[in-house]
Amino acid sequence: MNPLRVSVLAYPGCFASEVYGIPDLLTMATHVAAAQGAAQPSYETSIVSPRRRVIASGGSAVDVSAVRPADVLIVPGFESSPTLDLDATLANLRPETTTIRAQAASGTAVVSICVGAFLLAEAGLLQGREATTSWLFADRLARRYADVRVRSQELVVTDRGVTTTAAFTAMFDFALRLVREHDGPHIARSTARIALVDDARSTQAPYVDSGLLPAMGRGFSAGVKRWLDQNVGARYDLPGLARAFGVSTRTMLRRFGDEAGETPLAYLQSARVRRARHLLETTDRTVASIAADVGYRDPGTFSALFARHTGRRPRDYRATFRRRDDGVGPRLSAVAQD
Repeated sequence: MNPLRVSVLAYPGCFASEVYGIPDLLTMATHVAAAQGAAQPSYETSIVSPRRRVIASGGSAVDVSAVRPADVLIVPGFESSPTLDLDATLANLRPETTTIRAQAASGTAVVSICVGAFLLAEAGLLQGREATTSWLFADRLARRYADVRVRSQELVVTDRGVTTTAAFTAMFDFALRLVREHDGPHIARSTARIALVDDARSTQAPYVDSGLLPAMGRGFSAGVKRWLDQNVGARYDLPGLARAFGVSTRTMLRRFGDEAGETPLAYLQSARVRRARHLLETTDRTVASIAADVGYRDPGTFSALFARHTGRRPRDYRATFRRRDDGVGPRLSAVAQD
């Protein structure tokens, strides 16, 4: 079989690590496959650009070659922030969106990493398709491109030959999927073990930190949110909440929904999960105790809600995200002194 031709599209401001990450992992997979008796490499990788010179984010120069026919085109993400002038950024990358569109038209499978999804959308590839991106920018993608069905909790989404991934390390989730398809599950599993990459992730939900998301809502809903945050462990009482703000229950639901895009109960549940995540990460309290702290007498009900929001049961979440900072410094100092 001929090697799979994988090109990475480098462009000004892209993350250099996302340019080289997938080719590096595919190189590791090639070595693993060779050790298992493979006769020839499964992949032929290249870094391409419609430009002669590319300076990536952080000032790193990237050596590029001319765009060529490929089986897979990888589009990395770019340096971004909630305040980024996205219109100007995408306008400056029209040569790239033109290249993406042309490659897709020729039958090349196109893959974006993180906010590279915005480039795919600008090229028209995501119209009417399901897609994902970093949870931090998923709402922005959905608002900018109303014809894209954004699945913000997914790590990797493929829809009719177009693939999008979540942030940064999700490129490895995609790369391992590629290795699994072309070299088999054994090679993919061995590559993941050697690279210390988690090959069992299925969602980005456990990593979402709602405190980093842009605040939604104006004066009225912001006040309701503060009230709910301060009473996160209390029983949900919509009539009581409405009385506290001098409105009817119907007005409460309408005004809060119009401003915040959700119901007060949905926000309260998210606040409870946010509080529970903090306690699971930073304390040794039992799940039942934490459930009671955030307003649930039945730990089973709490666990089901927590899993629905994060994709993991509380004990599994704690096993992955428990902070073990205490005492690390002295132990490292002792090692250094030895």
